[in-house]
Amino acid sequence: MYPSFLRTVPSDLFQVRGLVQLVTFLGWLWVGTIGTTDDYSHYGIQAFSKQFRLQGGCVAFHLTIPESPTEAEIQDMADGLQSSTAQVVVVFATEGQLLGLLVELAERNVTAIQWVASEAWVTASLLTSPGFHPLLEGTLGFSFPGVTIPGLKEFLLNIHPSPKEGMEFVNMFWEELFGCRLQFGGDKYKKNEAVDNLTRWNAFGYKPHSLNNSGSLFGPIIGGESTFKGSTDEKPVCTGSEDLRYTNSSYTDVSLVRISYNVYKAVYAIAHALHNLLNCDSAGLNKDMCEKHKSFAPRQLLDHLKTVNFTNQFEEKVYFDANGEPVPLYDIINWQKNSMGEIRFVKVGSYDGSAPLGRQLQIQRSSIVWTNGQSQVPVSQCSAPCPLGSRKARRLREPHCCFDCLPCADGEISNQTGSTECRKCPEFYWSDKDKVKCVAGVEEFLSFSDTMGIILVVLTLLGVVLTTIITTVFLRFRSTPIVKANNSEISFLLLLSLKLCFLCSLVFIGQPSVWTCRLRQAAFGVSFVLCLSCLLVKTIVVLLAFKVNIPGSSVLKLFGPSQQRSLILCTTAPQVCLCAGCLLGAPPFPFRNPTYQASTGKIVVECMEPWPPGFYLVLGYIGLLAFLCLLLAFLGRKLPDVFNEAKLITFSMLIFWAVWLSFIPAYVSSPGKFTVAVEIFAILASSFGLLLCIFVPKCYIILLRPERNIKRGMTGKHAR
Repeated sequence: MYPSFLRTVPSDLFQVRGLVQLVTFLGWLWVGTIGTTDDYSHYGIQAFSKQFRLQGGCVAFHLTIPESPTEAEIQDMADGLQSSTAQVVVVFATEGQLLGLLVELAERNVTAIQWVASEAWVTASLLTSPGFHPLLEGTLGFSFPGVTIPGLKEFLLNIHPSPKEGMEFVNMFWEELFGCRLQFGGDKYKKNEAVDNLTRWNAFGYKPHSLNNSGSLFGPIIGGESTFKGSTDEKPVCTGSEDLRYTNSSYTDVSLVRISYNVYKAVYAIAHALHNLLNCDSAGLNKDMCEKHKSFAPRQLLDHLKTVNFTNQFEEKVYFDANGEPVPLYDIINWQKNSMGEIRFVKVGSYDGSAPLGRQLQIQRSSIVWTNGQSQVPVSQCSAPCPLGSRKARRLREPHCCFDCLPCADGEISNQTGSTECRKCPEFYWSDKDKVKCVAGVEEFLSFSDTMGIILVVLTLLGVVLTTIITTVFLRFRSTPIVKANNSEISFLLLLSLKLCFLCSLVFIGQPSVWTCRLRQAAFGVSFVLCLSCLLVKTIVVLLAFKVNIPGSSVLKLFGPSQQRSLILCTTAPQVCLCAGCLLGAPPFPFRNPTYQASTGKIVVECMEPWPPGFYLVLGYIGLLAFLCLLLAFLGRKLPDVFNEAKLITFSMLIFWAVWLSFIPAYVSSPGKFTVAVEIFAILASSFGLLLCIFVPKCYIILLRPERNIKRGMTGKHAR
């Protein structure tokens, strides 16, 4: 809007950006703000709040100081400050506007607030009185850079009052400082014109009373109350030769000037523009080379002013961007006590808005004294950061800085403080107990060293040993009637198949491998079918022997040993073909199953069946043979004879069916390695059932009741 507007004081937007970077750098994401009703405060707070929220921060509260606050309003604001959980407060106001609230807080001995000051009051000497020390010590804020301008103090000390035009304020200052009255040419000095100037300045917002409560125009400069008491006639006459070097005021304290430094840069910027416009010697060796009498339009000077670019004697670059803005440089000021107990403004960092992002803020944290003289950075938060192993959970209708911390679920981790989400572990990895890191999942399988594995191995070996003992007994007494009954060859084949049934359970124990996975179901399916085929043949033989009562019948002869062997072969062959087809077409393979990882944190290593129907067909064929055996044995259970094998087969088949019918739901519902244990238990239980029901009664007769082991005893015709 104003192309001719340039300035050496940077826009407040740069200050706002710096303040946002400062509070977020120090970890303060929960702060309060205080402002006034003027534009400086309104737009500053508005810009700060917007940018602060974009950086993830939350404004806990905002207080607006009225132009003329009442005592009740001040107390309400103080109550709000004390009740808030925010320990950091950012203030955009002048020291005069803050004074009433700070007095109230000082009286309440509020010392826990970390104040962050805008440039308007960060170097306000008015607030450094001892009464404010507990409240404001550690204040942090942005200020214009301060420098010591060579020759400035000497120039100020050489100023003296004069009746010349333009010296009115110097004369008034002189009278205030030395408590005297000036007279020029025998007449009392009149200062009406200066007072008229002051009236005009007040119309533009210059209010000395807002800076100092002494009521004196020069109070802030002199540093005390007005020395004007009574009428001017009662004061001694000023000589004009009073020495300023023996006074103590901010007028003579020019060790670090800030506002004046911006004026200094403005004057030098115009000087450089004139230097270029008048074609002066660029090296500055010959001052007479300037075209001093060259006429130019104001627009020409403005063009040169926009393009000035120089480094002043304080090593600071001075130039203007396309909007007429200067390099946004600020000092970061910290209020610290010196050895005398006085507050001093100590530079602890800087902010350069023209630097690349990430290098704009330079701060020495170790040099900072925090509120109430603490050495640790104050904490200001609505909710403490979530610890490792947990995540944030937003609270309903509250700012995002207020949250609850929920532990990560099993299989998820959070290895950063304040995480918003838990990260899921990769496949085959699991979260540790603290939910901080992912660890490789523990592989689980039914091991030979497990208690359950040991028990099953012992039962397996017991079955093998028992089968071997029975086989030995049958071999020893193979010529006796009870062994020769129903074809002893089938009895030995049945004992062999039972031994295979016991031994196949060992293949299910231990870590699954390619060969064990392929051997498991095939060995189980073939051995049980062979066993049931033998039982089926035995049952048929019993039925034929007792049902065919016609003398000279040749039915039993038609089902002789060779036919019995053929039947066993024919009933076993389909299972062999089925198992071979599954192994060739879709062989089982070891598989790391993470299904149970969510509940146990372990990876089950098991054998994967690529074609599950194959396993069910194997079980189905076993069930079909078992059903035929049970049906035929049930038909012959009441045949008259001392030794009726059909009864034993019926009872063994009932046990077989009870075991395998209960196996199916247990197998489906068992987790992890217990699935394999259930299958092994079913194999062992059914094998023991067949072995004990069919062969133990015969061994009892052979070993303990030999008198019954005769042909007569077999037909039930022996004496009882």
